[in-house]
Amino acid sequence: METQDLSIAEMGRLLRSGSVTAEALARDALERVAERDGALHAFVLVTEDRALEDAQRADAELKAGRDRGPFHGVPYALKDIYDTAGIRTTCHSKLRLNVVPREDSVAAARLREAGGVLLGKLATHEFAIGGPSFDLPFPPARNPWNPEHITGGSSSGSGTAIAARMVRMAMGSDTGGSIRGPAAWCGTVGIKPTYGRVSRRGVFPLSWTLDHVGPLTRSVEDAAITLQVLAGHDAQDPASAGVPVPDYRADLEKGVAGLRIGIPRAFFAKASATMPEVVAGLERTAAQLRAAGAMVDDIELPDYALFAAAGRVIMMAEAFAIHEADMQTRLLDYGEITAGRFILGAAITAADLIHALRARRELTDAVNAALQRYDALLTLSTLSTAPRFDQPTDALSSASPIQTIPFNVTGHPAMSVPTGLGANGLPIGVQIAGRPFDEAMVFRIGRAVEKLSGWEAARFPFSAS
Repeated sequence: METQDLSIAEMGRLLRSGSVTAEALARDALERVAERDGALHAFVLVTEDRALEDAQRADAELKAGRDRGPFHGVPYALKDIYDTAGIRTTCHSKLRLNVVPREDSVAAARLREAGGVLLGKLATHEFAIGGPSFDLPFPPARNPWNPEHITGGSSSGSGTAIAARMVRMAMGSDTGGSIRGPAAWCGTVGIKPTYGRVSRRGVFPLSWTLDHVGPLTRSVEDAAITLQVLAGHDAQDPASAGVPVPDYRADLEKGVAGLRIGIPRAFFAKASATMPEVVAGLERTAAQLRAAGAMVDDIELPDYALFAAAGRVIMMAEAFAIHEADMQTRLLDYGEITAGRFILGAAITAADLIHALRARRELTDAVNAALQRYDALLTLSTLSTAPRFDQPTDALSSASPIQTIPFNVTGHPAMSVPTGLGANGLPIGVQIAGRPFDEAMVFRIGRAVEKLSGWEAARFPFSAS
């Protein structure tokens, strides 16, 4: 049976009917990794023994009548900043090559408890910020749509693994756009949940104030199923929120009729990196949503530059605090890009940080005010298609084509959804942001976009000719 295009829900139906086994799904996925990853470098470690052990346990449990839910028996992979008990967690860095955690991160534990099948650990930019770089222990992941192009970061291997159809779900992290950037440039779905919705305990931090964790997937439904597993309060994560978790699939097919959606057009209208065809893709999406019964209006928010500046100051100050000791004693063990970015934090003053945190509160209030009038916001995830490796872009630069950091600053849930291919054959997409803890609405609108755009019929890399 051909399994690489089975959705998570389809895998579940076949597993429960006895038409396929979790072990067969795992072996098929491992074969795809072996065949495809040599040129793409999504994985830094393949955990074949663990995968088969997980799969065989999943099969035995289903046969015995124990059903752990929709993720039971589903293969997945983890960005290599997630602690995994007995399995190395390197953060793609020389500094952690021999680190083997004793416990799983909360996200890894929840996926295991849900019956998931772990295939391995995925490439990232070093410490979720330094890349793409060739001076690290592992090569950078490449974009399956065109390997001469980058995936975006820092969840680079996650974007590659999904787009190359190795797995349907791969975990990422998002401090300034590290889920949504790779999702946009690799043609996948990527959801950054509300700040506090998913525990970050056991995931190596970059910025305590801005860090989020979440999945990259092939479809919106896959993302909704995965977040159902991950979401929930963790008393040991100080940022975790004790907010009830709804059924994320209950309204997935409800459509957008009667919804109000706002476009903060000034975010991207005059940005220097903007490609006209990417904006045209957003306009096409807006027209499709209007035709489906939504009211779509342009709205005003504070300048994008204010969100970006506040986010950069907070991120770099906190990142330097996390890495200060190692920067003083092991500077040369960092990659050049990573070290250059972390050292910026040494120049940030207490006053700079306080001003950025105050701005964060005001910017959050502004977005909340807009979301009192609108059910969600629609904007771009990226201003361009994925650049080539020989045309690097600085994700921390004010001219960066990634436009995701506003919702890290404010903590609102935000998702990147692909809508088509640019003239160069590389993916384009849009970003949907919602009210705090209203991921269900983000999924609902994202699912409508997915259907209206026709992306469900897109031919991914490694499709049969």
